[in-house]
This record gives sequence, C-alpha cells and structure tokens, in this order.
Amino acid sequence: MTRSCLHRSALLWVLLAAPLVGAACQARPSVVPTPDAATEPGTTTAGPRWTGAPARVGTTARRGLRTLADSLLDDRVFRSAHWGVLVVDPVHGDTLYSRNSGKLFMPASNQKLVTGAVALAVLGADYRWETRVLGAASPVDGVLTGDLAVVAAGDPTWSDSLAGGDVLAPMRAFADSLHARGIREVTGRLLRGADHFPDSTLGYGWAWDDLDYSYSAPVDELFFNEGYATITVVGGAIAGQPVQVRRAPSRVVPELARVDVVTADTGRSRVQWTADVRGARPALTLTGRVRAGDSVTVDVALRDPAGAWLDAFAEVLLARGIVLRGGVDARSIADTTGMVTLASRRSPPLAQVLARFEKPSQNQIGELLFKTLGLHRTGVGTADSGRVVVERQLVAWGIDSAGFAVRDGSGLSRHDYLTPETVLRVLDTMRRHPDFRVFYDALPVAGREGTLRTRMRGSPAEGNLRAKTGTLDKARALSGYLTSGDGRLLLVSMLANNHVVPNREVERVQDAIAVWLAGTALDR
Repeated sequence: MTRSCLHRSALLWVLLAAPLVGAACQARPSVVPTPDAATEPGTTTAGPRWTGAPARVGTTARRGLRTLADSLLDDRVFRSAHWGVLVVDPVHGDTLYSRNSGKLFMPASNQKLVTGAVALAVLGADYRWETRVLGAASPVDGVLTGDLAVVAAGDPTWSDSLAGGDVLAPMRAFADSLHARGIREVTGRLLRGADHFPDSTLGYGWAWDDLDYSYSAPVDELFFNEGYATITVVGGAIAGQPVQVRRAPSRVVPELARVDVVTADTGRSRVQWTADVRGARPALTLTGRVRAGDSVTVDVALRDPAGAWLDAFAEVLLARGIVLRGGVDARSIADTTGMVTLASRRSPPLAQVLARFEKPSQNQIGELLFKTLGLHRTGVGTADSGRVVVERQLVAWGIDSAGFAVRDGSGLSRHDYLTPETVLRVLDTMRRHPDFRVFYDALPVAGREGTLRTRMRGSPAEGNLRAKTGTLDKARALSGYLTSGDGRLLLVSMLANNHVVPNREVERVQDAIAVWLAGTALDR
C-alpha cells in the first residue's frame, strides 16, 4: 500500500466509526479530570475522576478498534517496522488492544515517564534543591580573604524557563547577599565546593555527533540555563553591511573563531555553526546569511556545565561591584573546612520542575533527576547509582525486570528499552499515587501544550489526551492517559521502532488511534 493509501485507510476507518463517535458525543462527559472528586473504583487515592464509564467494553467497539489498529499497523509501509501497542481500561482491568506489548522497544523520550514517576515517588512533589555560597566568616575592610566556593547538587532551575525568564536573577540575589555582608573584593578564586556528580557529564549511549546541540548538552551538579548558550546574529541595515554578533552572558558563550555571515537583501535568514567536539570550550565558526534588518539566534551546548555556571556568576559579581582576584577555577574542588554559608537558595519544588521536564521534553532535567535519585538514595550522584534506584523502584512496583533496560534519565540513550506493558504499569501506578495530579498535569496535552501542541487539533483528542512523545532516529513513541467518548479512563502506549518512513507517518497512525478512542463510546 502506498503512503497515500495509508492516509485513506486511516480516514476510512475513522469515517466508519462515525456512528459510534456521534453516539458518544451526544452526551459526552467532561474530559477534564476533577482533582477533588472521589476516587474511581479500584484506585487507592483521591485524584482526577472519570465518569460515565460502564463496566464492560462492548463487542462492537472492541472489534472497531481492532479493525482500525490492524489495518494501520499492517500497512506495507511499516513492513520493516516493529510496533508495540497496548490499550487498557485500568479501572476495570480490561485490555482493549494489544500487539507486541511484552516486547522491548527503544522508547526515546517515553523514558521520561519512568524518570518522572520514580522521582515523584522517591523525592516527593515538594522536593527542592539547595545551592550555597561558602567563604570566610566575614570581610575585613570589604576584603574577603580566601576562596569563594559554590556547593550544589544538580539544581535544574538555574534557567530562564524556571527563574522568571532571567537565569541571572537568582545569581544577582546571591551577589546582593554578598554585597550586603560588606564584601567588595575576594582575594581567592571562585570554585566548586563539592563534586556530587563525579562521573561523566554525558549519558551512556548518546550519539557523539549530537553533542554540540542543546538537546545533548552535558550535565553536572552546577548547571546553567539548561546547558546551552545563545548567540544572536543581527543583519546590517542594508545588504552587504557587516553583521553583529551578540553573546550573553559573554563569559559563558564559546569563543568565535570565524564569522562568515553576510547581510543579504532577499531570501531566508539562516546561520549554521560548527565546532570541534573534542575541546572543553571549542571555538565556533559561524556561516550563513541574514536578511537586512533580520536576526537569527542559535543555541550551542555548553561543554563544561559547572564552568559555565561559575563564569556566569563571576560576571554577575563583577557587575555588582565585587572583584574576584583569583578568577574562576571550575576544575578544582575547594577545601570547605572552616568556611561558612554566605548565601543560599532553595529551588522551586519538583512539582514545578516536572512540567518543564515533561511538556517540552527537556533532556537535561531528566539527567539531573536521574543523578539526584542516585545521590538521594545511595549517597552517590552517578548515572549508575540512578539506574539502580530506578530499576529497584520499577521492580518494587511489580514490573517484570525483563520488561526494561535503563541507562539514562532522558531517553537519549539508544540502550534504553521498555515494553508497552512496563509503560502502562508505570502510568497505572502513578494513577493510584497521591501525587497523580502533579504527574498528569505535567504531561503534554494534545492540540494545546508541549510536544503535542500541534497534533490532533480539532479532534475529540484535543485537550483530552495527556501523553509523552518520544523521538530518536527510527524510534517514535506516544504513551499516556486518554478519556474515551463515554468518559472511560484509558492507558495507551504506542511504540514504533525500525521504521524507514518519515516520523509523520508513524504520528498519523498514533493520532488516528487516539482520536478514534477519544471519540468513541466503548460500551457499544
């Protein structure tokens, strides 16, 4: 079957389901969960409530779902692909559809469902990270003798997105605290005060040729602005004039080796950059064209996360009038014996961080959570210790150890594997967890928010499906919570691997199944 036939097939089955959809929509209950309502039968905690769900899925609806799903998944364009699909009504323990649900799949960012769930269970929704600035007890005539040390443990909220739009604002608060203590000069260096994340800053199995991009930025216990710096190239007033390059914060952004960008009078503005992946702070080469009066912004991964944080703080200190005589030494760990806390900050709670993690699928938060779990439970903030914590928690939830392989917290690794059964058991466990509303609200919303904001618009799934997407080369995933046309809560996992067609073809299949479920009264 050709690609166009695939599209006609999906449309045909949705049209054949129209009588069911129409019947459901006549008296459709709200698809928005009510957080203060009583629990569903079979659940153990108060949380979102789905109403109007009969105790039995009807034969007609079950047959319709099977016919739709089989026709789409068996299309010849997916003849080399590996599909895993599982649809369950958890309240009544009813499996509506299953294909390869016990087989392992590379989940891509569906791994974030596991990381987020375990983080909520182990750390709690109110968990906060603390960052402290240490130094000598007090200055003499404005001079603080010795080093300044910053002790951190993986706080992901030093970012524009989680600091009110200005990553430097909490650093300025630190600088204000030091200034209020009378400090105008520090004789020593600015150092790390601890090495809480002592292993590699990169995840196991990450693609080396992605390491310059913001989504593959390394992480450390001191972490600045989600791991990337921003470079803005502004075109001249007229064609041929030199471009301007703006870097902020200037100490953090990598150096520029060469700028081969021209101001053009027509055409699309586009700037590309290259760097040597082997250096800790590689010089960049910018090439391309910017239309007159236009600008282009590019994000570049910061190779030295702790060094970037300390460099940004040093810039803030200088702006506040505090001179740092010894400069920044990110590779040294301070001896904090005799030092006292001069300033401290507690992060926003995990509940707030989780939404920033799941909705836009922010990889580095996943890695920080992964190592934080290891540090919190074992005292060692490494990926290996985080892996142990996650795997033990999955087993404690009754999940078969053959149903998962955990290597990182974000899903960037091509060595992560999950079965659809494992994904749904995690979703069901969180459905019965006291912090379910936090977990549920953090997920992307079809047609509205996050990585699903452009999908399924104008369909019964819009504003209804709460699910995590996932994308790697030859891997596409969609798993989460869906309300059927008659108000029945459904858990859905659709994992695809090894496809050679564009990802949008996989998305069309996932969307068609989700839309059908969202618009169908399943008691038919």
